[in-house]
Amino acid sequence: MTQPRLDPQLYRANVGLAMFSKAGHVFIGRRINGRGPFQWQMPQGGVDPGEDPLTGALRELEEEIGVPAKLVDVLEETSDWLYYDFPPDLKKRMPGPYLGQRQKWFAFRFKGSDSDVRLDRHTPEFDAWRWARLEETPDLIVPFKRPVYQEVVTRFQPWTEPVLPGRVPQG
Repeated sequence: MTQPRLDPQLYRANVGLAMFSKAGHVFIGRRINGRGPFQWQMPQGGVDPGEDPLTGALRELEEEIGVPAKLVDVLEETSDWLYYDFPPDLKKRMPGPYLGQRQKWFAFRFKGSDSDVRLDRHTPEFDAWRWARLEETPDLIVPFKRPVYQEVVTRFQPWTEPVLPGRVPQG
């Protein structure tokens, strides 16, 4: 999935967030004003200049779904960047030199309750959310992001195991 032959400067630095419930399901949100059948995704967002990926991931977690860092444990960070290209019709509408995005993905364990998820904390990006099985997410995302989601499914599969009472997740 990594594509080291690509020039990273042509891909916008981004983070992807897989937030797992204690039951081993992952958070997905439905894109606000989305069109078409593939509008569910895990949160993601750009890394600000000078920001390290983990800091960006925790900021995006709070901005997109209202979950503060104190309500998650960091389970894993991908060691490499995962890349996807923007489709031509989307690229035409986007400013800037980027061909696509390169993403560091993070697995988090959610320690809060469903009422702690707040889609309205900042400018809403999602109009609904739910818990899903990680393996179903590639079929819910826009097709151009699907290979990255398939890679995330493979890498983060261990975190889909339910956390039993008294069992501490290892990461």
